[in-house]
Amino acid sequence: MDLHNTVLRQLKNRRDGFSLEQPFYIDQDYFKLDMETIWYRDWLFVGHDCEIPRAGNYVTAQIGDYPVVIVRGKDQVIRAFHNTCRHRGHRVCTQERGASAKLVCPYHQWTYDLDGSLVFARQMGESFDKQDFGLKPVHCESVGGYIFICLANEASDFAPVRATIEPYLKPHRLSEAKVAHRNTIIEKGNWKLVWENNRECYHCAGNHPELCRTYPEAPSATGVQGAKDDPVITEHWARCEAAGLPSEFTMDPSGQFRVARMPLIQDAESYTMSGKRAVKRPLSDDVTVSHIGTMLLFHYPTTWNHILVDHAISFRVLPISAEETAVTTTWLVHKDAVEGVDYNVDELTHVWKMTNDQDRAIVEENAFGIRSPAYEPGPYSVDHEGGVMQFVEWYSNFMVERLQGDKAKLSVVA
Repeated sequence: MDLHNTVLRQLKNRRDGFSLEQPFYIDQDYFKLDMETIWYRDWLFVGHDCEIPRAGNYVTAQIGDYPVVIVRGKDQVIRAFHNTCRHRGHRVCTQERGASAKLVCPYHQWTYDLDGSLVFARQMGESFDKQDFGLKPVHCESVGGYIFICLANEASDFAPVRATIEPYLKPHRLSEAKVAHRNTIIEKGNWKLVWENNRECYHCAGNHPELCRTYPEAPSATGVQGAKDDPVITEHWARCEAAGLPSEFTMDPSGQFRVARMPLIQDAESYTMSGKRAVKRPLSDDVTVSHIGTMLLFHYPTTWNHILVDHAISFRVLPISAEETAVTTTWLVHKDAVEGVDYNVDELTHVWKMTNDQDRAIVEENAFGIRSPAYEPGPYSVDHEGGVMQFVEWYSNFMVERLQGDKAKLSVVA
């Protein structure tokens, strides 16, 4: 409770427009509180429908202390389970991804159907009832080709997320796409530093020469304010919406998720060194207009995304420790696009591989400096870092609301 009170006091007294105090970025106890308060209780992006296209396909994820497996059932329904055998706790699925008619624990071969029910456990005695020992389910929702899970016993309502983002995603038919490439990098910095770096392009000109060929640095495109007053952006919205593509900036009142379609610079259509499409075949047969820019989708705390005319890129953030974060980038293309014919993987991935590595270096140097006893919260740029301020405000408000609610519940119990 002392830590709860300390964190509450620090967040309530934090200086608006300034970064957080040092322990929020480096302290393991603060990290555990983040996990318990946000990551173990909220909706998290874990992957795409198209990663598990057939019955028996599965992917796994590690959310803090929780191993999870997401599998497509024989009925084509995508479900998630705690990846912990009900016998003695061994992980059932030990690989990052795979395919199996049944989920078989390698320890003692307890066998589960794709709906999580236990179908085989040898020599457990006459009184043993298999129905009592199915895999424990995890809340799971799929929207527009994106899979979200929630580890809480009672999940918050997913309907607002679905209602906001589904119309924007639908034209791109991402549930029917395919993975062209995927990679994961480990950034030696707190997950909040990863997000803060992502939420501004104040650093782009000096650090991202490849990205700056096509992606606008304007705060109205990268932040949360000014888009509706930018004639280039509003003209882009009008043209895209006339073609049946929802485009205007929309943000949930909580600030947790938002979506908008932004123009790329000059005549660019894709994230390539030339600005030309990286994939000859459009991502979706339903999108026939050119120069649609990038559809930006953000959902704290796990994902930001760019969806273009020729491909889509998702970014998944998963914390490992107070000073380590895994960032997984996935490039999606049309299901019938052929590597070597319709696209070249190196060209498709070059800009964001370079950008990701540059961001990794930035985050790690940021973390290095924050460890100094001389560090103190510094001011954000009002002109360029509105998106960072919005993220920190969301984090602070979210933590305060939940921690105060937890204190109230404990008081009632006591």
